[in-house]
Amino acid sequence: MAWNVFKFCTALRAFGSIMIVFFLGLVGVTYYAVVVAYYGPHLFRGGFDTLIAVAFLFLFHVLLVMVLWTYATVVLTDPGGVPLNWRPLREEEKGDADPLVGLGYGIAKIGTNQSAVPGDFKNLDIGFCLKCNRLKPPRAHHCSICKRCILKMDHHCGWVANCVGALNYKSFLLFLFYTFLAAILVCLALLRVFMEIFNDDEVDLTPGKLAATFIAFVLNLAFAVSVLGFLIMHITLVGANRTTIEFQSKDKKTGLTWRYDLGWKKNYEQVFGTEKKLWLIPVYSKDDIRRMPALQGFEYPTRPNWDPQH
Repeated sequence: MAWNVFKFCTALRAFGSIMIVFFLGLVGVTYYAVVVAYYGPHLFRGGFDTLIAVAFLFLFHVLLVMVLWTYATVVLTDPGGVPLNWRPLREEEKGDADPLVGLGYGIAKIGTNQSAVPGDFKNLDIGFCLKCNRLKPPRAHHCSICKRCILKMDHHCGWVANCVGALNYKSFLLFLFYTFLAAILVCLALLRVFMEIFNDDEVDLTPGKLAATFIAFVLNLAFAVSVLGFLIMHITLVGANRTTIEFQSKDKKTGLTWRYDLGWKKNYEQVFGTEKKLWLIPVYSKDDIRRMPALQGFEYPTRPNWDPQH
């Protein structure tokens, strides 16, 4: 039986939709176990139990809002596609307004009629996609599932049924961060009930609520452990200004200097922006969007005096 990559990619897109439903289902089960089955009734007991329940439910709902906000942003935001007939500005076309003038490439110019021919541009950062049959900006890669080139593509994530690229990478990182915090909070909240189940202690819950609590605890624990690994990996990648794809590149394996590594502070600013007060929410300031081309995904500053041989 011949391998059909197109059917495989179609199946992966369908799988992504299933994963979205699964994740939202997990959120629903968790909410039922935490709010309806356990901490909700504590609100009416009075005394210290009520105080603890109020504090926990407030924190839980704050994290839940952030999880759903960042998740929706990753799912619904276009990661950044390469426009038709995109080409970089030539040296003679660059003006003083170019924020990266002299760094090797200019701002994307959209809507030209120039055909994409390999070799037209000498900058090694400018690529040519054989599948799209057009030029692609630095750090862009073709996604076989989305069937297009993605700006600063990190990976295609089945959990969000979308690519993670230049325009939604910050939201993806925040989604991992808030999901980890929420999962840990849920595990701590339900730990006592979970232990009572295995200690054969009397649990004041109906069989349905008990089953929901058990499922919520186990799945949130699994999420916390797995998400922690991804979170650590991506924190490291952002600090080095690399994507997952670039991490596996040849120059990484051979120890060559990475031309986009500007130091951890500027590397993080290229993902989260310069406004520190907005780092924990999936938005950018208008000033950052205007003055930081890296947030648009078409061009990136490089290390001063970068030598590709070292």
